Amino acid sequence: MSTEDPPPMASDTARIVEIGMACWFVALVVSVLVPALHTGDRSWWPWTCVAGIAGGALALLYVRRGRGNAAGANLSARSRRATDGPTSRT
Repeated sequence: MSTEDPPPMASDTARIVEIGMACWFVALVVSVLVPALHTGDRSWWPWTCVAGIAGGALALLYVRRGRGNAAGANLSARSRRATDGPTSRT
């Protein structure tokens, strides 16, 4: 068995967030149009969809500003090895 990690998959993070927001919007429309889905004990269901859309909008702003983008992350430069720290000196 190989101990190498597989290469990361390229993905369009903004597109994934947009698809998630579209799913929350469809759920909101359905929960508002079907009375049984927003009355009684289920009155919070449409608000959950609104929160999902708002969270997606914040995530979309975050990703489009260049943060949360795996291509822009340079983890190897930021991570410290145990041999690079001050405790490794003897």
